[in-house]
Amino acid sequence: MQLIVRDLSCRRGDYPVFAGVDFMISDGEALQLTGNNGSGKSSLLRLLCGLLDPEAGMIELVGGSDDSEIAELCHYLGHDNALKGAMTAFDNLQFWRDTFGRTGLEPYAALKVVGLTRIADLPAAYLSAGQKRRVALARLLVSKRPIWLLDEPTAALDSASEALLGTLVAEHLVDGGMAIAATHMTLPFAVTGTIDMSERRPSQEHDPFDGNLSSTGREPGA
Repeated sequence: MQLIVRDLSCRRGDYPVFAGVDFMISDGEALQLTGNNGSGKSSLLRLLCGLLDPEAGMIELVGGSDDSEIAELCHYLGHDNALKGAMTAFDNLQFWRDTFGRTGLEPYAALKVVGLTRIADLPAAYLSAGQKRRVALARLLVSKRPIWLLDEPTAALDSASEALLGTLVAEHLVDGGMAIAATHMTLPFAVTGTIDMSERRPSQEHDPFDGNLSSTGREPGA
């Protein structure tokens, strides 16, 4: 399976964020998005999973299920951890498992992987920032989806949890998955390409997002 992006552009309101994005990512590969704040890293992830519409360009999945939309094959881990504070860690994972499909680990098994079984019955509001992020990582495990879109995935993680993230992503790639991660930090897993979102402006007009993009990854068809 391949995810192909050609000449993708994004505009938020009256302002361009980025333009002319081209890349291809295949099974077992990871792509890193870098760049200044506001350069479009998060917007690109949100375009890929269908939360935003592109201004122009194409997003195509080759070799996937004919009746599946790209968004249905994506796990999006955003800045927010997508946890309901009044619900326990277990119940949050159960909700996402019911929503995304019972194709992965049981909630307790996923919490065991991230080392949080002891807080399974605590409301998410009581958890530390690092614990919330680890529960969010466990969400990737309760339903199998091939494309992981990770926005600052190491945020709030200590060194041990970063190493765990690296292991989870590496296992996902070995299993034939893909990962695209936006970050300012060094990632704890190997990447096959990098897109720098801050090298050039998409136009000469005033742009408060300071959105720029150039790619050093593979071009489509390479």
